[in-house]
Amino acid sequence: MLNCKSATGLVSQAQERTLSMTEKLRLNVHLMMCAGCRNFSQQIPFLSQLMRAHAQGDDEKARR
Repeated sequence: MLNCKSATGLVSQAQERTLSMTEKLRLNVHLMMCAGCRNFSQQIPFLSQLMRAHAQGDDEKARR
């Protein structure tokens, strides 16, 4: 069973690489039981998009 720190780490890593089947399974089991991590997993794609837009100098696009 994953703890929240490990689960959020995997959620973040999933933005950069494909998780293994074992990682996906363990993460999905954790997300079914943990509302906080589930919420984080729903917000992280948006945050990643904002950071990429900011890094590219597109601050106006990041604000939308």
